[in-house]
Amino acid sequence: MVVPELKAWRAARPHVVRVARSVRPQLVRAVEAVKPPLVRAAGAVKPLVTQPSTVQFTAGAATLGLVVAATVVTAAGPWDSTGQRTAERDWAASQGRAGGADHGHVSGMSGKAPAPAPSAASVLTGLGGSVGAGPSPTEKALADVLGPLLDNAALGTERTAAVVDLATGKRLYGKGAGDALSPASTTKIATAVAALTAAGADHRIATRTVLEPDSEKVVLVGGGDPTLTARKDAEGNASLRTLADETARALKDRKTDEVTLSYDTSLYEGPDVHPIGLDNTNVARVTALMADEGRLDDTSSGTAKRTEQPAADAAKKFADLLKDRGIKTTDPVPAEATDRAKALATVKSPPLSALVERMLTNSDNDIAEALARQTAVAAGEPASFKGGGTAIRKQLKKLGLPLKGAEFADGSGLDRADKLTADLLTALLAKAADPAHPELRAALTGLPVAGFTGTLSGRYAGQPGTGLVRAKTGTLTGVHTLAGTVVDTDGHLLAFAFLTASDPPTEPTATQKGLDALASTLATCGCK
Repeated sequence: MVVPELKAWRAARPHVVRVARSVRPQLVRAVEAVKPPLVRAAGAVKPLVTQPSTVQFTAGAATLGLVVAATVVTAAGPWDSTGQRTAERDWAASQGRAGGADHGHVSGMSGKAPAPAPSAASVLTGLGGSVGAGPSPTEKALADVLGPLLDNAALGTERTAAVVDLATGKRLYGKGAGDALSPASTTKIATAVAALTAAGADHRIATRTVLEPDSEKVVLVGGGDPTLTARKDAEGNASLRTLADETARALKDRKTDEVTLSYDTSLYEGPDVHPIGLDNTNVARVTALMADEGRLDDTSSGTAKRTEQPAADAAKKFADLLKDRGIKTTDPVPAEATDRAKALATVKSPPLSALVERMLTNSDNDIAEALARQTAVAAGEPASFKGGGTAIRKQLKKLGLPLKGAEFADGSGLDRADKLTADLLTALLAKAADPAHPELRAALTGLPVAGFTGTLSGRYAGQPGTGLVRAKTGTLTGVHTLAGTVVDTDGHLLAFAFLTASDPPTEPTATQKGLDALASTLATCGCK
C-alpha cells in the first residue's frame, strides 16, 4: 500500500540514515523495519507489542528506540482520509520543524505541536540492547512512588490500581486490583477487544438497498453502521449519497423511476434508548440505521443534540437524495425486507479496526454501542443491550481473561451497572499487545495520546507524561478512571489501570490531575 502522506518520513529518513551510518549500520535496517509502507506487511514481520505510535513518531524517540530494537511492525487498520492514522501523526523530527504535525484539523486533536523529539543518541540507545533489556520495575519501588499518589484525597473514597509489564504479561504492582468498580468509558477497551475478536479487524458494516420481487418496493436495510454519513464529504465513511447514486442507477437500469420506500431496522432487538435516557447528549438511540450518529449539528465527536428518530430521519434523507437523482418515492415507513428481495446497492463502513480507533480516541458512545451489537451478531446473541453484554463476556472468556466481578451492561460504559477490575483492564491491554493477537492491535493504537489526541488532548499540560502516555479515559459523576500504556525511562512498555470512585463526588479536574500524575510517574520512573 502506498500511503499518500509520507513526505515527513521521506524528509526525515535521510538524516536518520546518515546518523546511523556514522554510528552503527544496523540502524538502517531497523529504520527500514518501521518504514510506514511495511505496515501492510505485518504478517511477515511478527509484532512484539504495537505499531509505531504517536509516542514513537512524534514526541517519543526514546520509545522509537524500543521499537527499533524489537523491529515492531503491525497492521492495525487503514489510514484515514488525510493519509495518516487517526491516532498516529507523521514524525516530529521532520526537517524544518522542532515538533510534530499540526493536529488541529483532525477531529479530536489538540492543535498543539509536540515537544521536540529527543536527539539521535536516545534513539540509538535501543540498538545497544539497554532499552527495555534490564530488569522490570519492582513491586516495592512502584509501591513507593505510586502509593502516596494513590492516597491523594482528590481521588475519592475508593481507588484501585494495577501495572503490568507488557513484554512478559507479569503484574508488577496491584492495589485492590481484583476489586470491581464502575469503569466508565474504560469499558470501551473491553468492547474493542470483544468486537475485534468476534467480527475481525477487517469486518465492514454494510448498509444496503433491496428491491422486493414483482414490485416497485425499495427497502433501505440498516446494518448497524453509526458512521454512515449523509454529508457531502464522507471523509472515508460509508456515504448515503453514494448509496443513493448506485440505487438510482440500478433502478433506472430496470426502467423504474418511481418506487415506494421502506426502511428496515430489524437487525437490532430490544429497547433502543440507553438507560441514561433520551435527555443525555452523549448517545443517540441505538438503532441499526442512522446517519451521522443522529447528530443535529455538523460535529463528528463529543456531545451533541440528537434526533429522536434517527432511523426515520436517515430514511427521509435517503428519499430526498433519490428524488435529486430522478427517482420519486413515497414517504418512507418501517418495514422488514424479505429473504426474496434482490440487491440493488451496498455501501460499507471503514474496517472495524478503524471504528475501534475512532471509538477509543474520541470516546464515541454511539460507535461503542454499535460495536457491542456487532459483537452480539457475530457471536449469535440477540443484538440488544443485554445480548451485547453477554457477547462481550463470551468473547473475553475465550481469550482467557480474568472476568471475576466483571459486569457488562452496555458497550460504552455510560451505564453505572458496568463493573470492571484493574486486573481485567491491564489484561485486556496485554492481550492486545500479544504477538499472537495482531487482530487486536487497534485496541492499543486507538488510545488517546496525552496532550495531543482525543480525550487526552486537553490534559497533561506541563506534565512529563505528555506525548508518552496513551490511555483511555473514563468519567461519570463520582467516577474517574484511566487505563493505557506507557514506556518508562528504561524502555519497558507498561500497561496500567487506575479506577476511582467517590460519594460524594470529588472535584473532577483535581481527580483527573491525580490520575494523570500516576501515569506520568510511570513514564519517569525506572523504579528498581
